Amino acid sequence: MLVRELQQLLAGLYGAEPAHDVRDFLVTDRALLDVLESAATRRDIDEKLLFVQHGDGLDMSLYLDARVLERLEQADPRDALGTHNLADFWTVLEGVSHFNYLAWQAGRDQCVTLMELEMQAEVDKYLGTRVLLGAQPGSPLAGALLHCLFELPVLHAALAAHEAERYRDASHLAGRYCHHLERRWPGDRLAPDMLDELRAFYRWPQPAKVSHIRATRFA
Repeated sequence: MLVRELQQLLAGLYGAEPAHDVRDFLVTDRALLDVLESAATRRDIDEKLLFVQHGDGLDMSLYLDARVLERLEQADPRDALGTHNLADFWTVLEGVSHFNYLAWQAGRDQCVTLMELEMQAEVDKYLGTRVLLGAQPGSPLAGALLHCLFELPVLHAALAAHEAERYRDASHLAGRYCHHLERRWPGDRLAPDMLDELRAFYRWPQPAKVSHIRATRFA
């Protein structure tokens, strides 16, 4: 199943295997999502991570719209990733990224901010796409990845002002970091020193990540 393969891909990149299989927490039924979700946070989108903290525990569910998964079964991005399936692929990859990061950090008793989740997901979308394109030589997406990921997306119209600001900030910081990665390690191969950098970044708390991005020279 694609979601499990993407979970393993991200876990391998970061050397951070979550304790739980994402498939055990996957919800694809919109009616069930409406039952799980509060009216205050309800929004018609294709991917959503639901979580509730209680004492020392954390309940989680990852919602992915069944139609998105069905479309990816018909146009598997592992065979050919292009403009026809890129948005759906990123939807699923973002959800898996959110699940992995929160589950892994919770297992280490670390706090996570919504800003961290969104910033890490943008980095993961860049890396996950780069890995797939590396196995698909000649793809027209290879030279346009950063542009497609950080310049073309439009924010959901229903977002509150503070939510939109958080998404913009996360995208801006992740975009700077991914441009930095692209300049230092161009091409389709993930070099060992690049993986060392990514694994350190994954483990830093949000202030350290933001400081690192802002301090990095991008000439």
